[in-house]
Amino acid sequence: MLDPKKQPTGPPPHPGQVLKKDYIEPMGISVTDLSAKLGVSRNTLSSIINRRSGVSADMALRFARAFKTQPELWLRLEYAFELWEAQQYDSGWREVEPIRLPKPAGFTGGPLKRVARAKRVPRLKP
Repeated sequence: MLDPKKQPTGPPPHPGQVLKKDYIEPMGISVTDLSAKLGVSRNTLSSIINRRSGVSADMALRFARAFKTQPELWLRLEYAFELWEAQQYDSGWREVEPIRLPKPAGFTGGPLKRVARAKRVPRLKP
Protein backbone atom coordinates (compact mmCIF):
# COMPACT_ATOMS: atom_id res chain seq x y z
CA MET A 1 0.00 0.00 0.00
CA LEU A 2 1.20 3.49 -0.81
CA ASP A 3 2.33 5.69 2.03
CA PRO A 4 0.52 9.05 1.77
CA LYS A 5 3.57 10.77 3.25
CA LYS A 6 5.65 9.60 0.28
CA GLN A 7 3.16 10.72 -2.38
CA PRO A 8 4.52 13.26 -4.84
CA THR A 9 3.10 16.73 -4.26
CA GLY A 10 3.12 17.84 -7.87
CA PRO A 11 2.40 16.34 -11.23
CA PRO A 12 4.56 13.58 -12.67
CA PRO A 13 6.85 14.81 -15.43
CA HIS A 14 5.41 15.16 -18.91
CA PRO A 15 7.26 12.99 -21.47
CA GLY A 16 8.27 16.15 -23.32
CA GLN A 17 9.93 17.48 -20.17
CA VAL A 18 11.89 14.22 -19.77
CA LEU A 19 12.81 14.29 -23.45
CA LYS A 20 14.13 17.83 -23.19
CA LYS A 21 15.98 17.58 -19.86
CA ASP A 22 17.36 14.03 -20.13
CA TYR A 23 18.01 13.68 -23.86
CA ILE A 24 17.92 16.84 -25.99
CA GLU A 25 19.86 19.16 -23.68
CA PRO A 26 22.60 16.68 -22.65
CA MET A 27 23.08 15.59 -26.27
CA GLY A 28 23.18 19.17 -27.52
CA ILE A 29 20.90 18.28 -30.45
CA SER A 30 18.46 20.78 -31.91
CA VAL A 31 14.75 20.11 -32.18
CA THR A 32 15.06 20.46 -35.95
CA ASP A 33 17.84 17.86 -36.17
CA LEU A 34 16.08 15.45 -33.81
CA SER A 35 12.79 15.74 -35.68
CA ALA A 36 14.61 14.88 -38.92
CA LYS A 37 16.26 11.84 -37.30
CA LEU A 38 12.90 10.71 -35.91
CA GLY A 39 11.14 11.21 -39.24
CA VAL A 40 8.53 13.64 -37.88
CA SER A 41 7.89 17.32 -38.39
CA ARG A 42 9.54 19.90 -36.19
CA ASN A 43 6.07 21.08 -35.14
CA THR A 44 5.14 17.57 -33.97
CA LEU A 45 8.24 17.26 -31.81
CA SER A 46 7.98 20.82 -30.53
CA SER A 47 4.38 20.19 -29.52
CA ILE A 48 5.47 17.24 -27.35
CA ILE A 49 8.39 19.12 -25.81
CA ASN A 50 6.15 22.08 -24.95
CA ARG A 51 3.42 19.86 -23.44
CA ARG A 52 0.82 20.74 -26.07
CA SER A 53 0.47 17.10 -27.08
CA GLY A 54 1.26 13.69 -25.70
CA VAL A 55 3.31 10.73 -26.81
CA SER A 56 1.57 8.25 -29.11
CA ALA A 57 2.55 4.61 -29.42
CA ASP A 58 4.24 5.40 -32.74
CA MET A 59 6.24 8.24 -31.18
CA ALA A 60 7.16 6.02 -28.22
CA LEU A 61 8.61 3.52 -30.70
CA ARG A 62 10.57 6.29 -32.44
CA PHE A 63 11.98 7.62 -29.13
CA ALA A 64 12.84 4.11 -27.99
CA ARG A 65 14.72 3.37 -31.19
CA ALA A 66 16.55 6.70 -31.23
CA PHE A 67 17.57 6.72 -27.57
CA LYS A 68 17.94 2.96 -27.02
CA THR A 69 15.17 2.87 -24.42
CA GLN A 70 11.97 0.86 -24.15
CA PRO A 71 8.77 2.24 -25.72
CA GLU A 72 6.98 1.39 -22.46
CA LEU A 73 9.07 4.07 -20.72
CA TRP A 74 7.55 6.80 -22.87
CA LEU A 75 4.05 5.37 -22.67
CA ARG A 76 4.25 5.03 -18.86
CA LEU A 77 5.34 8.66 -18.61
CA GLU A 78 2.41 9.69 -20.80
CA TYR A 79 -0.06 7.51 -18.89
CA ALA A 80 1.06 8.82 -15.48
CA PHE A 81 0.86 12.44 -16.62
CA GLU A 82 -2.57 12.06 -18.26
CA LEU A 83 -4.02 10.23 -15.27
CA TRP A 84 -2.73 12.84 -12.82
CA GLU A 85 -4.06 15.62 -15.03
CA ALA A 86 -7.50 14.00 -15.30
CA GLN A 87 -7.67 13.62 -11.52
CA GLN A 88 -7.14 17.36 -11.10
CA TYR A 89 -10.26 18.35 -13.03
CA ASP A 90 -13.82 17.50 -12.15
CA SER A 91 -15.39 16.27 -15.35
CA GLY A 92 -18.04 14.40 -13.39
CA TRP A 93 -16.01 11.26 -12.79
CA ARG A 94 -16.33 11.66 -9.00
CA GLU A 95 -20.12 11.37 -9.21
CA VAL A 96 -20.02 7.98 -10.95
CA GLU A 97 -21.53 5.38 -8.64
CA PRO A 98 -19.88 1.96 -8.41
CA ILE A 99 -21.87 -0.75 -10.18
CA ARG A 100 -22.70 -3.70 -7.97
CA LEU A 101 -23.21 -6.85 -9.96
CA PRO A 102 -25.61 -9.41 -8.52
CA LYS A 103 -24.04 -12.63 -7.28
CA PRO A 104 -24.87 -15.61 -9.50
CA ALA A 105 -27.15 -18.28 -8.08
CA GLY A 106 -25.18 -20.88 -6.16
CA PHE A 107 -22.26 -18.52 -5.54
CA THR A 108 -20.18 -19.87 -2.68
CA GLY A 109 -17.43 -17.30 -2.45
CA GLY A 110 -15.19 -18.33 -5.29
CA PRO A 111 -13.84 -21.35 -7.14
CA LEU A 112 -11.19 -22.11 -4.51
CA LYS A 113 -13.09 -21.55 -1.30
CA ARG A 114 -11.37 -24.45 0.37
CA VAL A 115 -8.03 -25.62 -0.90
CA ALA A 116 -7.21 -29.27 -0.38
CA ARG A 117 -3.92 -29.89 1.35
CA ALA A 118 -1.40 -32.07 -0.36
CA LYS A 119 -0.70 -35.33 1.42
CA ARG A 120 2.76 -35.70 2.84
CA VAL A 121 4.75 -38.39 1.16
CA PRO A 122 7.12 -40.15 3.56
CA ARG A 123 10.78 -39.90 2.58
CA LEU A 124 12.63 -43.08 1.91
CA LYS A 125 15.87 -43.48 3.76
CA PRO A 126 18.83 -44.36 1.53
